[in-house]
Amino acid sequence: MTIFPDMVEAFKKYGVIARAIAEGKIAVQVFNLRDFTTDKHRVVDDYPFGGGPGMVMKAEPFFRFYNFYRNNFGSPYVILTSPQGEIFDNKKAIEISKKGEVVILCGRYEGIDERVMDIVDEEISIGDYVLTGGELAAMVIVDAVSRFVPGVVDRESVKNDSFMDDLLDHPVYTRPREIGGKMVPEVLLTGNHEKIDVWRRKESLKKTILRRPDLFIKKQSFDKIDKFAIMELVRELMKNAE
Repeated sequence: MTIFPDMVEAFKKYGVIARAIAEGKIAVQVFNLRDFTTDKHRVVDDYPFGGGPGMVMKAEPFFRFYNFYRNNFGSPYVILTSPQGEIFDNKKAIEISKKGEVVILCGRYEGIDERVMDIVDEEISIGDYVLTGGELAAMVIVDAVSRFVPGVVDRESVKNDSFMDDLLDHPVYTRPREIGGKMVPEVLLTGNHEKIDVWRRKESLKKTILRRPDLFIKKQSFDKIDKFAIMELVRELMKNAE
């Protein structure tokens, strides 16, 4: 739900999202909030009570849209994009992907009339900064959530994504093997999948510890590959210290 539907419609035309829509894996409908106004100028905002800068989005269009949606599609899970919301992350994307019908309300101006919160299930922020509107945040949410809908992305790709196991992803390489003297790590050319798995996990652990130690500290369990990878890391450290 947005006052700039063309902005979001463009997002539907490219990449994984476009393919998932074409294959019927997901459906993304864009509604124009102005279609749920009753005045001839289709006004969706007004001055704030009590004074102050900026304009506030009116409640009535949102309520009309919500009633329309429930009457035609059923009761949705309603998200409001807001800098005051819970920070969006991988776990939240997985959680939302299981909701089924989801409606995202895109905020603008100084905010939305507080009474709209009666129909909102959750406020979500994509970071501690303020955007000019919620459309970009809504597209980020749709993109990330769609990856966890079965069939949208190959299961192995999702499994190996950054953050899936509280770790950042390992380095990746493609042809040619050598560029300007920089070589692809030899282990990736061996065809030994066990060694490759350990190397990838070792690099993933190393990158996470160096760049996002907070994620590493959060990691609660270590499987067999993790343990072999940690052993390799310790061996590297000992060798470099000699």
